[in-house]
Order: sequence, then C-alpha cells, then structure tokens
Amino acid sequence: MEWVEVKIYTSSEGIEPLTAMLLETGITGIQVEDDDELKQFITTSSTYWDYVDEDLLNKEREDTRLIVYVSNNPYGMDILMNIKEGLARLKNSDTGLNLGKLTYELTNTNDKDWLDKWKEFYKPFNVGNKLLVKPEWEKIKNPENRIVFNINPGHVFGTGMHQTTQLCMINLEKYVKTDSEILDLGCGSGILSIVALLLGAKHANAIDIDSNAVKTAYENAALNGIGKDRYYVTSGNIIDSKEIQDKMGYKKYDVITANIIADIIIVMTPIVKKAIKNDGIFISSGIIKDKVDDVKTSLISNGFDIIDIEYKEEWVCVISKINRGEK
Repeated sequence: MEWVEVKIYTSSEGIEPLTAMLLETGITGIQVEDDDELKQFITTSSTYWDYVDEDLLNKEREDTRLIVYVSNNPYGMDILMNIKEGLARLKNSDTGLNLGKLTYELTNTNDKDWLDKWKEFYKPFNVGNKLLVKPEWEKIKNPENRIVFNINPGHVFGTGMHQTTQLCMINLEKYVKTDSEILDLGCGSGILSIVALLLGAKHANAIDIDSNAVKTAYENAALNGIGKDRYYVTSGNIIDSKEIQDKMGYKKYDVITANIIADIIIVMTPIVKKAIKNDGIFISSGIIKDKVDDVKTSLISNGFDIIDIEYKEEWVCVISKINRGEK
C-alpha cells in the first residue's frame, strides 16, 4: 500500500487540540515533533546522558509539527479532506490558545497531484436504498433509478465517502418528508442539506463556521438544480452568537443534522433543542465509540429521547427525538 505523509505545523499549545481533531478524523498514529520539548528534555535530563550531540542543542528551531500518514486510496483521500476541514475549523475557533500556523505539507507528492489523483479514485457510489453520490465530472448510468447527488467537494470539504456522512444520509432517507424543514449544522460542502432537499424536503438552512463553506455549498446545490429559494447557507458560530440563533429561528425544524465531533455536539445540543420542532428528529454523527455515552447523556438531559444508535466501523450516529410533552 502506498502512503502519503501529512506534516501539520502548529505550536506546543496546539498539540492537544490538534491531536483531538486528528483522532476524530480516524487517524490513530500521530508523530509529534516539538523542538522546545526536545531541548527541555535534553537539558533537564543531562545527568543521565554520557554525551549529547551539540547539533541537537544548536540546531535552528523549527515549528512544532504533527506527522500522520494516510493511505493512497479513496478512504485516505477522504480522511485528508476531513483533516483540511478540521484545520479550517481550528483556525476559526476561539480557543484562547496559540495554535501556531495550522498549515500542512504533503511530502510524498504535491497538493495538486494529490487532488488530481484523488479525482481518479473518487467514483460514483450508492448510499442507502435511494441515493447515488456522483462526482460532477463523471458520466454514469442509473439502472436502479436512484436519486443522484452531484458533488464537487472542492479543496477543503468532505466527499460523502466517510462513514459518518453515510450514516447521516441513510437516516435522512428515513426521516425526511415532503414538508420537512431542515437545518444542517457544520454543513461543510452542503452534502446533508442538499441530499435532504433531493429527498423531497421543502426547505433547508445550513451553517458552517468556515466562510468558505458558503460558496462550496451553493455551488453543489446548483449542480443539483437547487436554488436559493429552497436553500440558504451562511457562516458563523451558532453556539456563541445569539444573532445567528435568532436568524436560524426557533421550534422551526423537522430534522436537524450535525455531522461534526462529539464535543461540539454536546455543547450544541441546547441550541438544537431551541431550534427543533416538537417531535423533531436530531441526526448527530461524527462521534467515535468512546464518546457515544457522553453524547447520549447530553441529549437526554436536554429533553431528547434516543430512538436509534447506528454504528459503522468505529463511528456512531445517534438519532434522537425531542419530546417536550407539549401539544
């Protein structure tokens, strides 16, 4: 198997949040190189060393970097897209930490070659009982007469191949109706909200913390014949901004999706509770198995009933239903 090395530049403070983001993408092996930490270790542990190479102490300091490897196949390419989306989110987050550059290098090949190669691998595929995901540059036959979702994910956002995205799409098939109002939280390239509209939803709102998502989502909507009369996309932090919460509305949505990470879903749940209709469905994914109990606890404490939990490899999708006991 061929591998591509991804080197991500950060800071000593950025190691922990960046590691957490990488684990959420499915990366399990992370190499950390921190010159400050190395020099401190050599200095404080000098009594245990017979000899220290002067080059180690005198070498020019480099930025802290995390190194991971992704397989040179469709799954690895989708992980790379998720890493790039995660970096964009960290750049726009207000952690109060110095996270450094948050830039990356692909050392085995350049970015253009990687993306071109990714296009070679990214072929149409079926999801669930109704959907066919098709890159917009591919010509296909559709003998099963599936609903075709055309996509050009751009250089940052997901492709629909990741397990968490597919779990969400499968559940959208189950719960979207012709009069459904949809809210897509952390929309990325707009996959889930656009799929919901293709499945017959009346209208969808979508939001992402990265402003680049707006352009990408609208472009993908246009590829599928969906106009701004049915689809609205914006950027911002719905967790912290009352203005954005007001703009999105309250007790308005039949289905809300959030394919993000467990920690964000937990913080976001009270906002989902305010936005969703009575008996509305919340499809939450991007959750690793170790975090599913934390997500369940948050949902239940905010008045949601857990109606289903679905697994795909190490990833989990929790489907819950708000029940305020109101008429």
